Amino acid sequence: MRVEIIKCLQDNYSYLLIDDTKNIGCVVDPGEAAPIIKHVEGNNIELKYILNTHHHYDHVGGNLELKKRYNSKIVGFKEDKDRIPEIDVLVEDNQKWKGENFEAKIYHIPGHTSGHIAFHFFLEKKIFTGDTLFSLGCGRIFEGTYEQMFNSLKKIKELPKDTQIYCGHEYTLQNSKFCESNDPDNSNLKSKIEEIKEKIKNGHPTIPSILSDEIECNIFLKAKDVESFSKLRDLKDNF
Repeated sequence: MRVEIIKCLQDNYSYLLIDDTKNIGCVVDPGEAAPIIKHVEGNNIELKYILNTHHHYDHVGGNLELKKRYNSKIVGFKEDKDRIPEIDVLVEDNQKWKGENFEAKIYHIPGHTSGHIAFHFFLEKKIFTGDTLFSLGCGRIFEGTYEQMFNSLKKIKELPKDTQIYCGHEYTLQNSKFCESNDPDNSNLKSKIEEIKEKIKNGHPTIPSILSDEIECNIFLKAKDVESFSKLRDLKDNF
């Protein structure tokens, strides 16, 4: 499975997952249709599935146009069936979803929204975390609770350490400033920030990140309990 990173809207990332043996693909969180269409048609890929991590418009805005154009199946969390446009396949926590040669375990990771999920392609060691876990950050809490978000991050943290993290936005540099302000003596973080700056300077995405790096550098994953996590999340909201 090959992953192409596609920029959408202002700072969103959609991801095109490609099975080169069949020339078919899935797209994760198409915030808009046009960049996906350009890539799919430019590479002669049959878009079979649309995978949504949550219902926010900047993650589902391309659903209808893509489904209409390619007759793709839309996959999302069963409890968001009334909020994800044109959803076809309802998945639930800990289920294994399989379509063609694509296979992912579903994790319900509420906090940012009540129905947020992640798609963990465990054979390839890649997880698509939407707006729950960012590189060096985590999502704002809109519909859930601090405890839910803390537990959702904990669930991701328990995956194999070499898992690649594909998140919903290019927020890494800004996130790094908050991490550094709260963890100024972290030498691993300092090294990661230099890598981030180099990637951005060369016009490259900072994504994917590696879970082991996030555990060492992401201040939210270093929080020991809900209370300390809550304080950090409040500080970040006003940073």
